[in-house]
Amino acid sequence: MNTTVHSTQCLICGFENTDDAFVCAECVAPMALTRESVIQGRDPRIITIIGDSNVGKTVYLGYLLDMLSRRAGDYESIPKGPFSINLQQTVMSHIAARLFPPKTPNEVDQWHWAYCQIADRKHDSKWFDLVMPDMAGEAIAAELDAPQSYMVIRGLLEKSAGVMLLVDAALAATGNVQADFFAFKLMSYIDQLAGLRSGRKVPTPIAIVLCKSDCCPQAFDHPITFAKTNLNRLNNLCNSRFQNVAYFAASVIGSIGFGSDGEDNIVTAPLHSAPRGILEPFEWLLTAL
Repeated sequence: MNTTVHSTQCLICGFENTDDAFVCAECVAPMALTRESVIQGRDPRIITIIGDSNVGKTVYLGYLLDMLSRRAGDYESIPKGPFSINLQQTVMSHIAARLFPPKTPNEVDQWHWAYCQIADRKHDSKWFDLVMPDMAGEAIAAELDAPQSYMVIRGLLEKSAGVMLLVDAALAATGNVQADFFAFKLMSYIDQLAGLRSGRKVPTPIAIVLCKSDCCPQAFDHPITFAKTNLNRLNNLCNSRFQNVAYFAASVIGSIGFGSDGEDNIVTAPLHSAPRGILEPFEWLLTAL
């Protein structure tokens, strides 16, 4: 009797899993990503979106995926599997109901992942297979403080063809140093993963997205000047250790209302959306890949 068990290598961390595995036994990434890449016959490009908790990663990624699926900017996007639509649906349905989507859980098996084929039909017929996960900010912070506590984050950043670093511009503009320090730590982590000697710069393209820039118009006017002034530590590290970095300003929500949840807790509600600067960082990354 043949008892041979076939294995499949995880796309993110390379761990050998059984063919019927639902998630990777090592990093807990969904094995559907690997199976889809096998069907396509090529490895996808991974774009990792990182940032602090509450910076707006889920909303940004949800709007980006929705705009791509509606052929914004002449892009055509084809989701590979229903699981790739879940994040987009969650974000858009919550915003339509004037609610912010729930926070991304720390548990990796509850994260939303998107596997899409994308092409710019106006300028280039070449298709890109892209994997874009929605990671919890608290999980990213835990990995920074205790490396390898979230192997999936380490694996993603090691294999990323490009990175979007989301920074809370509204927070930075008030003089709060949290936004600068967290982004500073993230870029130091990426630099460490690259393992390059002093004098050599990390070649991975990094798009630094100044989120919530509707609260500080100067970020839209001059993103680099804003970063030099309000994110000086981050900007200095980028200049010293990274070869290809660009700054962008973005915002999604046009106005926010405040109310109570019945227990005297103040809650915010998005009254309407006014997306601006969502596609530009993505377009720049595609040209840099």
